[in-house]
Amino acid sequence: MKLGVYTAILHDRELPEALDVLVELGLDGAEINVGGFLPPRHLPIDAVLSSDVARDEYLALFADRGIAITALNCNGNPLHPDPAVTHRADLLAAIPIAARLGVDRVITMSGSPANHAGGVRPAWVVNPWNSVDMDSLDYQWDEVAVPFWREVDRLAADHGVKVGIEMHPQNVVFNPATLIRLVERTNATHVGAEMDPSHLFWQQIDPIVALEHLGELVITAAAKDVRINPAVALHGVLDDRFRRMPAEENPLALGGGYTLCEWPTEAAWDFVAVGLGHDQEFWNRFVATLARTAPDVDLAIEHEDASLGRIEGLEVAASTLKVALANISREATGR
Repeated sequence: MKLGVYTAILHDRELPEALDVLVELGLDGAEINVGGFLPPRHLPIDAVLSSDVARDEYLALFADRGIAITALNCNGNPLHPDPAVTHRADLLAAIPIAARLGVDRVITMSGSPANHAGGVRPAWVVNPWNSVDMDSLDYQWDEVAVPFWREVDRLAADHGVKVGIEMHPQNVVFNPATLIRLVERTNATHVGAEMDPSHLFWQQIDPIVALEHLGELVITAAAKDVRINPAVALHGVLDDRFRRMPAEENPLALGGGYTLCEWPTEAAWDFVAVGLGHDQEFWNRFVATLARTAPDVDLAIEHEDASLGRIEGLEVAASTLKVALANISREATGR
């Protein structure tokens, strides 16, 4: 299992400098953004596609440092009903780009369409306890999600690439049950799960139980932690006290016209560096279970702890995960 970083947190520097950070941290994997919510800051797509020399020079930046590209990341909303949002095209393009680079994993989200034909805004339907919600879900799955993901699976199979879906709220796939439903409905052979425990944590899903349940459907993995705060007792995990920031104040612009909202004060839960939400013993068990149930999967740190700097947060996460990996080695050797 390679341990690396999703390098979006290092988009403040050029790729060689970002890779040097990984070397200094003692890591050997890199997950590179290729579109969707974020621009491909560390991947010159046009050059890589048009020139074998440029592609080989790009790959040499990693090989010379002993780092492998473990996956391309194209997180976004590929089912967005507004044709001006390019996430669908970004994902379909990411698969042949990955194949050209010799990378066999692409990470994305399942997407969220409108809840009726002709709608222009995504709609996330959960807890469908009435017929109107069921009608919306029937449209989203039957008319939009299943046909698109069949297309993705065929394209991925043609290129020898597997696509890992992050189980993320605001998407049709947000937990193990919906992930399995999508795979079964599409008869997918090259689509599975990205095991990012962070959004499972705050839904009160145990990521280790999810790993055991999904097994080899897990084809990529992220290391990202969540701390559940005392305010959950009042606001619940569906804490909705987010505030829209004026565009001129917002440094967190995303692709396709998206901007992130400001997190609530005293939030029910927060993203924290790996090891600060769940202890070392949990991460030992998580990494060991991942290695046993999905042995071909690598692990990439995703750092979104607003209380820590870019490098500081990566250092905390790397330290926690290195202990977990060393624990596996000790158990394997009996020493």
